Amino acid sequence: MRFLANSSWLLGCAVFLFFGVLSPKFLEIANLVNILIQSSSAAIVAIGMTFVLLTGGIDLSVGAIMFLSAVVAGKMVLGGSPLPLVMMAIMVIGVVFGSVNAFFITRLKILAFVVTLATLYVGRGLALMISQTRAMNLPETFLHIGSARPIGIPFPILVLAAVLVLSHLLLTRTAYGRQVYAVGNDLASGIKAGIPVYRIQASVYIVSGLLAAVGGIVSVAQLGAVSPTFGNQREFAAVAAAVLGGTSLFGGRGKVFPGTILGAILIQAVENGLVILNADPYIYPLITASIIFLAVMLDSLRRQQFKKLHSRKTRPA
Repeated sequence: MRFLANSSWLLGCAVFLFFGVLSPKFLEIANLVNILIQSSSAAIVAIGMTFVLLTGGIDLSVGAIMFLSAVVAGKMVLGGSPLPLVMMAIMVIGVVFGSVNAFFITRLKILAFVVTLATLYVGRGLALMISQTRAMNLPETFLHIGSARPIGIPFPILVLAAVLVLSHLLLTRTAYGRQVYAVGNDLASGIKAGIPVYRIQASVYIVSGLLAAVGGIVSVAQLGAVSPTFGNQREFAAVAAAVLGGTSLFGGRGKVFPGTILGAILIQAVENGLVILNADPYIYPLITASIIFLAVMLDSLRRQQFKKLHSRKTRPA
């Protein structure tokens, strides 16, 4: 049981030790900072996914929201729009998509998997239509945002830190956070206790959509370009990061710190290590698939152990 509870830390140590032994360059401070910068976008999206998973839901539309946000941002920047207006438009896109997901899931009672799969295709379709399936190179002014270092800290890390602190405090220090966990633990009991269950469920999809849009902007600011494959399959990486960090696919258990952040860094560290070792690029999808499989397996084992522990505690005398 203790191994499963600390599995994320043990896997992280094993990954860093493995690549560190094979290439001392992997453990250099500059490379470790680079891993954190590269994982910031995925971590922000994974934090939003954690909110959804805590209620027992799933959001497959985050990659499409990232893509659409990046395309709209690119078009607006190239059209001469001021950056504050661009950022506002991106936030609106995230909230709108999250609200659409929330409406169909909580009001029309359609399965989250079906609804978010549909909005995935809608989002990617809109983005491809707006961009005409062409790559967009953004001006240097936008790229400078991703490389900026306010107070000496890279901009992507600052955004991640702000999102992480707010999310952690929201989940651990507020009544709203307790209600999110309660809904994920037992929906029926939450309804009986007077918790606004459907409002809580709706809110986590809005949070997920908003953070997907933020993650998209952080990513495109680093890349300086938007390709037709931007954000593709990011939803699976977000789920894997959250579950590797200890969040349950069945709801009610998990933390954004250190859990989800550790999972996102672990995935990025593996990719970074493979690049340093000059591994065959064709094995990258296989490694990613293995990580997702491992995350689901660990979650299943943790759930079985928690069930056994709970049954022992509730066994009648």
